[in-house]
Amino acid sequence: MEHTVLEGGSLDRRIAQRLKALRAERGWSLDELARRSGVSRATLSRLENAEVSPTASVLGRLCAAHGLTLSRLMLQVEEDFTPLVRRDAQPLWTDRSVGFRRRSVSPPARGLAGEVLEAELAPGARIDYEAPPRPGLEHHLLLLDGNLEVTVDGRAQALEPGDCLRYQLFGPSTFATPEDRGARYLLFTL
Repeated sequence: MEHTVLEGGSLDRRIAQRLKALRAERGWSLDELARRSGVSRATLSRLENAEVSPTASVLGRLCAAHGLTLSRLMLQVEEDFTPLVRRDAQPLWTDRSVGFRRRSVSPPARGLAGEVLEAELAPGARIDYEAPPRPGLEHHLLLLDGNLEVTVDGRAQALEPGDCLRYQLFGPSTFATPEDRGARYLLFTL
């Protein structure tokens, strides 16, 4: 395999880590990715272990297999992000139909695995999620105020202020508040 030097070993390591993570997120073996991309299994292994630097052609084939552009892949591995996210810069999304507000306190960033959300559910609200954005996504939910029932893997957990529910999500989940009281919580995902 040809290889090029991409702005130093540190970037090569970050690309290797991201390529490995992309494959793991999809649950693909090296053989499956080799089939989808046309890049040999041996080359993929060497890339993921940062033993070689990928060429633009190889990265292009891998990006196509993962359904993303090369610029998006590079954005995911660059280290420049703003460490301080002021409250007025935190994206806020509201779903009035169910009484849900979601503030991205620590939005996704290149080089960081986690995200922090602040959420509010109105009294009597219920949100059903059919599947996680990524199987096995790790959650740490800290209830700040109110009452919240979270159902994961068919098991309902009633939370009170100060309680922390930790779980990995593989299937559907439900968030519900009682008719007389809403909830405010922080959700950390990794």
